[in-house]
Amino acid sequence: MALDLFAGIPVSDFAAALKWYERLLGDPPTFFPHDAEAVWELAEHRYLYIEHLPERAGHAMHTIFLDDFDARTAQISERGLEPATSETYSNGVRKATYRDPDGNEIGFGGAPV
Repeated sequence: MALDLFAGIPVSDFAAALKWYERLLGDPPTFFPHDAEAVWELAEHRYLYIEHLPERAGHAMHTIFLDDFDARTAQISERGLEPATSETYSNGVRKATYRDPDGNEIGFGGAPV
């Protein structure tokens, strides 16, 4: 079965969110379906998108699990963003959670070292 995933994030200020997510993800969007939506392809058939929906902004919670956790979080830091929280679970899994200007949470998780 083919599977595509589109994980949406409602934002109140599209221009500001676009800049913030470009810094977080390290690239411009893959495409713009329309003037108030930007889409990044994170991996084949796996997309993260922001959309101008002020009445719903601030409630998204997504976690992206990576095999290059240390490298990715270091690159994000180099672009001027720091996690709001960093955790290590009892099984050794690590998670760094970033909050956009609306409070939406984007976490990056990584396996134990």
